[in-house]
Amino acid sequence: MPLWWYVPAAGLGLLLGAEVHMGYPGFRSWIGYLVLIPLCVAALWWLGRSRVRVEGDTLGAGDRSVALRHVGRTDVVERGDKQEALGPDLDPTAFLLHRAWIGRLVRIEITDPDAPEPYWVLSSRDPERLVAALEKGRKGR
Repeated sequence: MPLWWYVPAAGLGLLLGAEVHMGYPGFRSWIGYLVLIPLCVAALWWLGRSRVRVEGDTLGAGDRSVALRHVGRTDVVERGDKQEALGPDLDPTAFLLHRAWIGRLVRIEITDPDAPEPYWVLSSRDPERLVAALEKGRKGR
């Protein structure tokens, strides 16, 4: 995540720290800033820590992975179709790694008969690159 994305989190921590500052005199008034600013920045970092990666013959998303030989059809879901894809069209058994601040999704069919989910829906800042990496990985096996 770019460094400037943490500025709003630090701003929120600053506002919350100011609330604490108004209620306590002396040194205790600064404790809110010392605790809440790092806490808000750490919360944003924690929310954005999941990664989607294609390494060797494996697709990984968060703490899950699947062999590329079990990756079937892939399609990119544009920002305008995202609500439909995550609402009425979403299978409740599908694996979902969605980050609301990322506009586009990639839907990946899983062909493994032992897999608990029929497909994965992953947020991706560059879905065309992810689809190309999946294609390249499948052809390289």
